[in-house]
Amino acid sequence: MNPHPVQALIFDFDGLIVDTEVPLFEAWQENYAAYGHDLRLEDYAGCIGTDFSGWDPKSNLENLTGGPVDWDHWDTERERHAHEKIEQLGPLPGVGELLHEAEAAGIPCAVASSSSRGWVERNLHRIGLFEKVKLTRCRDDVSAIKPDPELFQTTAEKLGVPPENAVVLEDSLNGLRAAISAGNPCVVVPNRITAHLEFEGAAARVSSMEEVSVQKLPEWIQR
Repeated sequence: MNPHPVQALIFDFDGLIVDTEVPLFEAWQENYAAYGHDLRLEDYAGCIGTDFSGWDPKSNLENLTGGPVDWDHWDTERERHAHEKIEQLGPLPGVGELLHEAEAAGIPCAVASSSSRGWVERNLHRIGLFEKVKLTRCRDDVSAIKPDPELFQTTAEKLGVPPENAVVLEDSLNGLRAAISAGNPCVVVPNRITAHLEFEGAAARVSSMEEVSVQKLPEWIQR
């Protein structure tokens, strides 16, 4: 008998488990508006799932203003505004159900995130899902974050699962690129910040985690 094609699930965190990306983007928008400028979604969306090494909103705003920006003030304000909103958020619809379903099927689940371990694990505890996750791999654990494949490669290795049997669930283009490079099938569930992007190479694209189930995944990844 052939083994089940899905032997592990690897979740991204920000924008997939909790909708943190919208409050963060809105906080940056407030920062830009204070200086009379707009932050374009198409610019910011390219940073989702990674860091600002490719495109830096701070450098961009400084170029737009042509003068200094009080980053000591705005870093504090931006983080405060975003985190106040994030603290009120629970898991996105369908996340808890999929974790429960995977647990019942004996399929281990992990989180692989470009964010810090402290951020990811604190929020997993806060929303009551930490115990459902067997493993977390974060920026603290690797030499390079998404779109580099190291996060997904090392997560599958730690779980003892071949990459082709470890399904990645992502909301970002950087996450999809990392999964493809690591050899993982990837199901994309875009958030409101990334919904306008094209996700070429994804095994499937759905609008909500409520559409994802252990029963559907084998068909999607074997197309």
